Amino acid sequence: MGKIILLGSQKGGCGKSTLAVNVAGWLVHQGYNVILVDADPQGSAFRWAQDRQEKEKLQHIPHVQASGNINQTLKDLSVHYAYVVADTAGRDSRELRTGMVITDVLLSPSRPSQYDLDTLPHLTEVFLQAQDINPKLKGYLVLNMCPTNPVIKEADDAKEYLSEFHEFKVATSLVYDRKAFRDCVAEGKIVFEWKDAKAKAEINALMEEVFHG
Repeated sequence: MGKIILLGSQKGGCGKSTLAVNVAGWLVHQGYNVILVDADPQGSAFRWAQDRQEKEKLQHIPHVQASGNINQTLKDLSVHYAYVVADTAGRDSRELRTGMVITDVLLSPSRPSQYDLDTLPHLTEVFLQAQDINPKLKGYLVLNMCPTNPVIKEADDAKEYLSEFHEFKVATSLVYDRKAFRDCVAEGKIVFEWKDAKAKAEINALMEEVFHG
């Protein structure tokens, strides 16, 4: 059985789908057999994978869409793939809840803003309910789209707040709000196929922490 990685949050606009495709892409670049599951009605990750498929020089990443109760879909795919990376909507959804009860790792990105951080108590409640059914489930809180201006200390303050949620591991690696992420996604690429060294380093550090930390 392969590992299932689910990306979910309680608020949209946190760069979740961009992170999802870069997680899948990073695993592919590590040599793993990976499938990307888009369980978000917006379909951003699926469209990205479709765009990528049309470019001859880019390695194809298998991708499917799923909705509703995705538990069995994820389970079935994990038989055939080393990693199943699933992207769910930025809200409390059936896909998020049914996915977590079969998932190995939940990655929950959040911007370092009060509106985003205010959703964490509810996410924690949903996470604990899933963990009651699926004790192997681990969760990481990831600060994403952090301001690149070093004068702005939002990320530091947010990290301190996240540390209060002991049910999760708080990723020490931060991902910043860089144009490179938007540009590479528009081209069907991941940051490792792009030219921004800082963006590459941030995703690599996060992935090393989650998968090898």
